[in-house]
Amino acid sequence: MRMTDMLRLHYAPDNASLCVRLALEEAGLDYEAVLVDRRRKIHKSPDFLAMNPNGLIPVLETPDGPMFETGAILLWLTDRSAGLLPTPAEPGRAHALQWLIWLSNTLHPAARMLFYPDQYSDGDPEASRVVTRRRITAQLDLLERVRNADWLDTDAASAQGCYLAPLLRWFALYGGSTAWFDLRRWPRLHGFAGRMEQRDSACRAAIAEGLGLTPFSAPQPCQPPEGSAI
Repeated sequence: MRMTDMLRLHYAPDNASLCVRLALEEAGLDYEAVLVDRRRKIHKSPDFLAMNPNGLIPVLETPDGPMFETGAILLWLTDRSAGLLPTPAEPGRAHALQWLIWLSNTLHPAARMLFYPDQYSDGDPEASRVVTRRRITAQLDLLERVRNADWLDTDAASAQGCYLAPLLRWFALYGGSTAWFDLRRWPRLHGFAGRMEQRDSACRAAIAEGLGLTPFSAPQPCQPPEGSAI
């Protein structure tokens, strides 16, 4: 059996599974998308917890068994498909890896703190969000100016791009007031988002999850054909 015969992505619209869907589409791998109904809390069910004990989306079922953690899934996929990350023998591998892990360990956790402040603080949720917005702004300022993130400036696919584009979308839509976030403040990131959403992979993902025509550069609320983003 081919590896791709066994790939099943457990997803919810406009959730972290979008990063994995983009990578699967970029890699041209066959996969089945399995809706996780968040309104019915299926991600907290015994069957789902058997695949991901954290009760979080996504899960990717693979020949090696079910996988969780977005960064780990993306790295696993890059080892099995060409083009999403430089190989160990290619230049740029170290910088590509560090940014993939930075997205997983730094920017994505900050996003979760913005979206779910009550899970990280017993204080006023909006006060917590104010601090988190400053943290995210500083992180995006850093990404805007760094020199060793050339994946931001090309038309080529990358695992880092598959991770970053949804995060930029979510900052514009979720986490209380969105007045604080305008992607045009960061011209480099805005240009990246515009290029990313023109890729065939992103267009297919946008149709599948109801993300609209400009899902990353000027996002609108998700209108999924099935399931719920909430």
